[in-house]
Amino acid sequence: MAQRVCPWWLGYFLISPIRRLSQNARVILAPYVHEGQRVLEPGPGMGFFTLELARLVGATGRIVAVDVQPRMLASLKRRAAKAGVLERIDARLASPDSLGVGELAGSIDFTLAFAMVHEFPDAAHFFQEVAAVSKVGGTVLLAEPKGHVKEPAFDAELQAASQAGFELVDRPAIPRSLAAVLKKT
Repeated sequence: MAQRVCPWWLGYFLISPIRRLSQNARVILAPYVHEGQRVLEPGPGMGFFTLELARLVGATGRIVAVDVQPRMLASLKRRAAKAGVLERIDARLASPDSLGVGELAGSIDFTLAFAMVHEFPDAAHFFQEVAAVSKVGGTVLLAEPKGHVKEPAFDAELQAASQAGFELVDRPAIPRSLAAVLKKT
């Protein structure tokens, strides 16, 4: 996450209500996230998806949101408190080369990797960390922005995921994104 990290101030544009016109968080997430699940969200920024994830997992679920930028996490926490879902979110500061979630081994039902794997210094290491914390059958929704990530680079991410123990199960259509749904085998 330290290579080409999105500047913190750009987070304000990413949470703009206008974004919902083309990327509705509920529509994107609802097929994969359910009440009571434990969700990992690396690179949540200011929480465009995080707040909806917290609503979808309900009072019995938990979101572990990890980011390398303290300002992003501070804004995420403020927004989550205002939305009444802060108690469902564990916001953590990650290091540039690790998610720092090893104690979650085998406990994650769903991981949202939205527009962030290309920022991680090593996609193979990223998917190894995610595989270690995912339950067998756990799902990953991987999406990368078409403007930053081209098909060959996305295919390389899918290959890294496969080598970490994930199987490609779907290629959903998400506006302005290259996307894949992966299951841990």
